Amino acid sequence: MLKSIAVMTSGGDSPGMNAAARAVVRTALYVGVKVWGINNGYHGLLEEDMFEMQSKNVGDIIQRGGTFLGTARCRRWQTPEGRMQGFKNLVDRGIQGLVVIGGDGSLRGAQLLSQETGIPIVGLPGTIDNDVWGSDYTIGCDTAANTIIDAINKLRDTASAHRRVIVLEVMGRNSGWLAMVSGISGGAEYILVPEAEYDLDEICIDMKKAYEAGKRYILVVVAEGAGSGKEIGKQISEKTGLDTRVSILGYVQRGGSPTVIDRVKASQLGEKAALAIISGLSDIVFGFDRGNVVSINLHDAVTNKKKLNPEFLHLAKVLA
Repeated sequence: MLKSIAVMTSGGDSPGMNAAARAVVRTALYVGVKVWGINNGYHGLLEEDMFEMQSKNVGDIIQRGGTFLGTARCRRWQTPEGRMQGFKNLVDRGIQGLVVIGGDGSLRGAQLLSQETGIPIVGLPGTIDNDVWGSDYTIGCDTAANTIIDAINKLRDTASAHRRVIVLEVMGRNSGWLAMVSGISGGAEYILVPEAEYDLDEICIDMKKAYEAGKRYILVVVAEGAGSGKEIGKQISEKTGLDTRVSILGYVQRGGSPTVIDRVKASQLGEKAALAIISGLSDIVFGFDRGNVVSINLHDAVTNKKKLNPEFLHLAKVLA
């Protein structure tokens, strides 16, 4: 049984990271284990920016978006020398295990640290893209999807009033999950994702026919990895002659108070991570499979690519 652990958030922030970190801290303290907080991800670890935590340090944060521990990019962590320095900084404080909350890149960095030093590592998938292999859910994805839906609801009003085509670009460089679930639930006519090919010329022909039949507006949701929203909007305007507007949602998708789902699921994952690392388990990521918390091999999680559910692709075509 480990006597002292640390927790950090890394990579892009996502709503629910605070709930997960809070659960790690309070679970560890509940069983009598010391727990350290590392500020600003791997950068903070290398800069020795860490502190021993008490229960009060994680009070009044479960409802807050972002991450109270902070996050930052760190080029030094990509080198073996950087990771060895981070390991030394942990050992110097008697820290025996590390919980990392972050996305694919953050978990890959954690896997390398474990591989090179042997220190126990447990990961939690914190990313709005919901693209970590082996888990149906990642911390923050539900809040981000609801943020997009709120934007869609507002854009629908102005689109209908002016009979416009609205192109909404959302996050998702390599994964179309956010675009797909928000597009389906928002009633979008077209959802463009990096996992599926599309013919913009054919889409434009269909749009013109729809307007000729009396359609008042059309909503197109585009994952950033499927193409530039501005360029797609420009081509639609040129090819159809329809009044077309583009909205790029941007970083607002990362913010906001986490939903109930993100608060509860992040808390569940945080508790499991703390108990696992304290018991000496390592090289695993905790996620969800059909509603149940499951452990995933860390190496598998960072080396395999999660696929978009093909049922979503089919449903989007049926409901368009």
